[in-house]
Amino acid sequence: MRRRRQHTAEPENHDRWLVSYSDFITVLFAFFVVLFACSYRDNQQIKKLSQAIHVGFQELGAFSGGKSTSGVAYRDLKLNGVEGPIPIEPPPVPIDPSARKPQDNQSEATGVDIAELQRQLEASIGKEIRNHEVIMRVTPEGFVISLKDLGFFNSGEAVLLPGAADKIERIAKVLSQHGLELRVEGHSDDQPIHTPEFRSNWELSTARAMTVLLLLINESRLDPAKVSVAGYGQYRPIADNGTPDGRQMNRRVDLVVVAETFPQAVVQ
Repeated sequence: MRRRRQHTAEPENHDRWLVSYSDFITVLFAFFVVLFACSYRDNQQIKKLSQAIHVGFQELGAFSGGKSTSGVAYRDLKLNGVEGPIPIEPPPVPIDPSARKPQDNQSEATGVDIAELQRQLEASIGKEIRNHEVIMRVTPEGFVISLKDLGFFNSGEAVLLPGAADKIERIAKVLSQHGLELRVEGHSDDQPIHTPEFRSNWELSTARAMTVLLLLINESRLDPAKVSVAGYGQYRPIADNGTPDGRQMNRRVDLVVVAETFPQAVVQ
């Protein structure tokens, strides 16, 4: 008589879910690795861009130290493969107006009669011109209207003095009649400045130029497409910084009527 084999039921495996779970964890891990790689790559690009911008501003002299405002050091930055402090190029040598070919009072670049423009400005801001708050002159770069800080800004500040906006608006009213290309330039003397608001003369001169530019656009409605701005700090003086009078002459915001050529006569 044969004995029947007793088949014992194999216990049910309750751990099969671990296989699917491990596959899921593997895929999730790969997903986060890809995200991290993309983020890391983007951060590297942003870091490179940030460093490039910082190097550019160092070249212009906007940053006096080796750290950014966020505290990140940039001492190892290289410019064109060269380590060390970034040299500041000297300002271009002014061109002697007498060396230029004499022309009549009408600019070929803008078609504006400079003598007529001068007369209109004298009628509008004659008092400021007599007080030496505003000086007009012709340079190889264009017809320049210099706003001296004694009539427009307090020392070390970029906020217009009371009544200064009205003076600028009267100038703008004359300029707007001619549709001129205008560059607003900020300049300073060579006295070091380091305040909570401005760390250098670059920043102060640029902030003053921006203050004037925004007034010209927002209040006087000059065409923004025909107005530009620049800040030169102490690097384009028109007088000797060794004297108080010279430093006062250098602290200015210039409204430059841009032109390729202008007559050699200097407007007083």
